Amino acid sequence: MTKKSPTPASVPLDPVPFEVRRSAIHGNGVFANRHINAGDCITEYLGEHITSDESAIRAEQGGGPVNHTFFFSLADGNVIDGGSGGNDARFINHACEPNCEAYEEEGRVFIYALQDIEAGEELNYNYALIYEERHTPAVKKLFECRCGAPSCTGTMLAPKKRKSRAAAKG
Repeated sequence: MTKKSPTPASVPLDPVPFEVRRSAIHGNGVFANRHINAGDCITEYLGEHITSDESAIRAEQGGGPVNHTFFFSLADGNVIDGGSGGNDARFINHACEPNCEAYEEEGRVFIYALQDIEAGEELNYNYALIYEERHTPAVKKLFECRCGAPSCTGTMLAPKKRKSRAAAKG
């Protein structure tokens, strides 16, 4: 997910507006510990900047599929590895009806509130993961979404782009 920020990023100063704790969605989650206004920059997604090839090697060494990690893909094809030198932003879970959105600015990723978020609410954004291989039932299970939203798609994967008939024939 790579988007341009609506406003210049200003990472919030202390106190940190969130905390990490167990999530009903999946593992650890990030929860607001105070009111956050719509449009606020909540945090920067930090980690080691690596190549896409290096992320594939690390994913294989970790025993999981590519993109099923703390990796955040950047517009230039590189990746931020939140599992290496990252911060608590790596624990923000996916949701099909998110209250946050990630924006890339010059190779850095910032998390903004899409709406007002109250203390105690879990922060989330739509991962829309790109997975080039076939989206088989087994793959969809690996990337299962547990957000519980009424419009939940059941997966953290972005829909595959359909080829036009002309492109498919050509």
